This record gives sequence, C-alpha cells and structure tokens, in this order.
Amino acid sequence: MRGLDREALMGLARLAGQAILECRAGGLDVTTKADGTPVTQADKRAGEILVAGLAHIFPGLPVICEETANAPYEERRRYTRCFIVDPLDGTKEFAAGREDFCVCLALVEDGRPVYGVIAAPVADRLYAGGPGIPSLRRESDGTEQVLRVRRPGAGETIIAMASRSHPSPGLADWLARFGEVRTINRGSALKFCALAQGDCHVYPRLGPTSEWDVAAGHALVLGAGGVMTALDGSPFPYNKPEFLNGPFLAHSLDPADPRLG
Repeated sequence: MRGLDREALMGLARLAGQAILECRAGGLDVTTKADGTPVTQADKRAGEILVAGLAHIFPGLPVICEETANAPYEERRRYTRCFIVDPLDGTKEFAAGREDFCVCLALVEDGRPVYGVIAAPVADRLYAGGPGIPSLRRESDGTEQVLRVRRPGAGETIIAMASRSHPSPGLADWLARFGEVRTINRGSALKFCALAQGDCHVYPRLGPTSEWDVAAGHALVLGAGGVMTALDGSPFPYNKPEFLNGPFLAHSLDPADPRLG
C-alpha cells in the first residue's frame, strides 16, 4: 500500500493510549457535548496527539476526528484518502472505571477502510490490519500473533458480541434466527478485536454509530478474513455526507449462510 508507515501508525495509537492513562491517573473530568455524549480531557489530549502526529507523518492527508471540527462535505467529498480516528472509543466505559476502551485509527480510500489500528491502553496491546494486510495482535513485549476469524462448527452455539453501554433495541429478536446464542457484552471497538481473534462469530449493531466508532474495527475484521456489511449485505461506506451510520453486521460466517438473510 503506497506510503503507509504501519509502524508509525501503531506507535502513534499507542502514544495516544498512554496519554489517556496519564489523564485518568490525574482524575476524571467528565463533561457533556452538545449531542449529549460524554467527553473527558483524555479524549481531547489523545485527539491532539493523533491529529498532530498524523499531520507530521502524513502531511497533507486529511483527518476526520470525533473531537475536532471537520470539513464540510462539499470539501470532504473530494477526499480520495483520509484518516478517520476516534481518540477514545468507549468514553462511558472509561468514565465508569472499566478497562474496555480504546484508541481507533483507520485509513480510508475511496470510502473503504484499507488499514486500521486499535490500541487497548490498559492491556498495552495493539491490533492492526486491513484488506490484504493480515491482522495481528501485538503485546507489550513485542510478541505478535496473526489473527483469523473463526467460523462456528456444525451445531456449535453462535457467540455474539453486544454493546455494554449502548444496547441495540431488537437485538434479541434479530439473533433468534441463529437459535441458541451466547451473548458477550463489551464496550468500545474491542468487540471487533474479539471477532478478529475468533472469540465470537457475529457482531450485529442495530443502533446508531458514527464512522470513527467502526472504521478501524471494520479494517481489522477484513484483515482477519471476516466480513462487514450493512444488514442487507450492501457495502458499508465511509466519508459519507453525514458521519452517522446505519445498522451493520460484522461476522465470520459463510456469506451464503441463509440465516444472514
């Protein structure tokens, strides 16, 4: 992939994650944004690190970030490549003192995610990959493992990921198509990591998300051999006129599985 310094991107995401932990050690200062969602100094500090770092490493490449003002669509529509970042995904989990929050950084080309990095600060763990770039998990000691999604065996109970803080209305009814299902509740984009490393089989999201919530995880799942689409099987695009997403399904099932219909 032209001009992609993957090590620099992983290092930058890890640096933002370290800043988040430093902010938490200094005490939480949760406020509410105009859209009613929580924000902390850690969100802002991590955003500053990511935006400045990307401008230094990839000068001239636009950045779409949850915590900054973004260009209007009349300008964005001309982007052929851009970064989409969420400096602190899972702010509710972070504010509640839990560990399932992360840093999300994705490179998008022509509306498709081509590379994603997710940093899990508490575990000091990195996940990265994309289409044609095998997804990996890197531990704090530098050891790496290539990730692959896992299809369920014959008769195996389907394992589904679900949001801890943002439950999807109607999710139980939607999952009923699979018969018996075991559901794991987790916060943030770490649900994509669970799918990529074979801990679950499906991650359906019926409620709204924003592009920065899912772009990095989408890339990671593709790099691990998984699939992510809108619920009707159509492509799931980025850099849309509005950043709000519709429902989606990320999974490891055979795309011809009739239960997906």
